[in-house]
Amino acid sequence: MGLGNIGIAVNPASGKDVRRLVARASVFDNQEKCAIVRRAIVGALATGANRFVYVPDSHGIAAAAFDEFGGEVCATAIDAPRTGSVLDTIRGAAALAEAHCAVVLTLGGDGTNRAVVLGWRNAPLLPVSTGTNNVFPQLVEATIAGAAAGLVARGVVELSAVAKRAKTITVQIDGEADDVALIDAVLTAERFVGARALLEPEQLRLALLTRADPAAVGITAIGGLFAPLGEDADRGLLLTLGHGEHAVHAPIAPGLYATVRIASSRTVEFDEIVTVVGPGVLAFDGERERVLRSGQRARLSIRRDGPWVINAGATLACAAQRGVFRSHVGEPHAS
Repeated sequence: MGLGNIGIAVNPASGKDVRRLVARASVFDNQEKCAIVRRAIVGALATGANRFVYVPDSHGIAAAAFDEFGGEVCATAIDAPRTGSVLDTIRGAAALAEAHCAVVLTLGGDGTNRAVVLGWRNAPLLPVSTGTNNVFPQLVEATIAGAAAGLVARGVVELSAVAKRAKTITVQIDGEADDVALIDAVLTAERFVGARALLEPEQLRLALLTRADPAAVGITAIGGLFAPLGEDADRGLLLTLGHGEHAVHAPIAPGLYATVRIASSRTVEFDEIVTVVGPGVLAFDGERERVLRSGQRARLSIRRDGPWVINAGATLACAAQRGVFRSHVGEPHAS
């Protein structure tokens, strides 16, 4: 068995927000999340990886997933408080970094992975989609995600061969702690965080995007249907919203389209500063997060300094090309 630890971070709140009531988003309940973790464990074990470190969550999802495996796995819970808030994920990610995890499997959406990055900026991530806005995480079967994680954790496939570093938006707010976004940072005309989800397009004022994906849902879709920009492009996209002669009809949430007016768009180079001024609310990766007081400034900039995102399919293909899974009849597979 290999020595690399596989980290697991499950967000019990992902896939359950207000967009189930006002849109048509799917529900990922805790039982399904537990099943997903179990399938990922099976995939990792099939590649010879059996060492896991997990973030204990308020619903015991990860702990329950390991129960059926007994002595097959070495599973350790990090020592962290369970507040039932995003702080659990942020502090948990920092603890996974201290545990020297070779790869971290995350279960959640864009917001969950943003929280992980707040705790561990350059984490080696294999994000599994169980959220509402799922632009950042991959739509991948957990069995395959676990197998890919195992191959990287054991060093069978090098991280550098199958992972790319993600872009981030660094947010510097006058007199307050810095913040980060992975997909989009949006200024809205609202004064309170409220229900967090962005569901009122008339309140949108400005959006800075690391990618503008016409095949996604959320703020990135607005940019993607107007001026597409890929994750591989070394720049971002800036949209001025809420007025103007242009408009797009975009899916702002699963099963919910809205018409959004666009005044202008332009590309933004790495390290270029985009300044926004309050009053308003800043939303990151589809959720309202920070209130800007009147006259308070926030400075936004894009860099490629985020987590290393592992491509599960490329990992399995690389291992297959190296003959990792071949064995002679009557012999165990090579793992």
